[in-house]
Amino acid sequence: MSTIKVENLCCTYGEKTPFEQHAVKNVSFEINRGDFVGLIGHTGSGKSTLVQMLNGLIKPTSGKVYVDDVDLWAKPKEIRKFRFKVGLVFQYPEYQLFEETVYKDIAFGPSNMGLSESEIKERVIKAAKFVGLKPELLNKSPFDLSGGEKRRAAIAGVIAMEPEVLILDEPTAGLDPVGRNVLLSQISQYQKAKNNTVILVSHSMEDVARVTNKVMVMNKGELAMYGNTQDVFAKSTELSKMGLRVPQITKVIDALRAKGIALPEGILTVDRAVCEITELLKKEGKM
Repeated sequence: MSTIKVENLCCTYGEKTPFEQHAVKNVSFEINRGDFVGLIGHTGSGKSTLVQMLNGLIKPTSGKVYVDDVDLWAKPKEIRKFRFKVGLVFQYPEYQLFEETVYKDIAFGPSNMGLSESEIKERVIKAAKFVGLKPELLNKSPFDLSGGEKRRAAIAGVIAMEPEVLILDEPTAGLDPVGRNVLLSQISQYQKAKNNTVILVSHSMEDVARVTNKVMVMNKGELAMYGNTQDVFAKSTELSKMGLRVPQITKVIDALRAKGIALPEGILTVDRAVCEITELLKKEGKM
């Protein structure tokens, strides 16, 4: 069963003016429960507009968005309830922190859902644990946290609403390599533990290759590709024409293969590359 279904979705800014811009053009797709989808595309390809239409922040010019088979805009006055089902974490979400304590910031969403204090507390603690925030940080001001901790606190605020779909727009932007790896691991663990749908918008092909099982490629407002991560990244020529690239490690492995080294095709992550090279060296008696 699909969690999100999109039919002929279009979004035009400045319609019928000299500044008219078609941000999303006739896009259709389905995302099933438990899918971890990477959304990639060049700057201006329509990624951010698309994900904001998935939880009702932007109303489509035409087309339909269904969440659990219910038309998002069938009853505009009830659009708010869908935002609890489809949680959206914006790029640099730490800039949206505003409460006196980390606890209150994470609790803000659940509080607006009308939950009891005990359930709110349970959700805050659970969400903080999912993103790796230590319990002693909950009583601190969010502005006293490190950059990575602020990012995790902001993400915890969305996770605490327990959305069926979690959308993250460039969640690792601006983080150092260690912070990026920690955050990606925590998001991946969250997705596996909850079996929820996660959509990761990213410019990092390495991040997408590491955690997703499907990839959606936007190009000039249109859905250019959608399929298994392995299959999409196998189309390096088509991606290159759109200003995108395959992960760096894939290029390295392809270069080694071109020199006659017997490594399999479609290696997308450093971890798998290390495993395959180690196995090859063992077979050749070099380890």
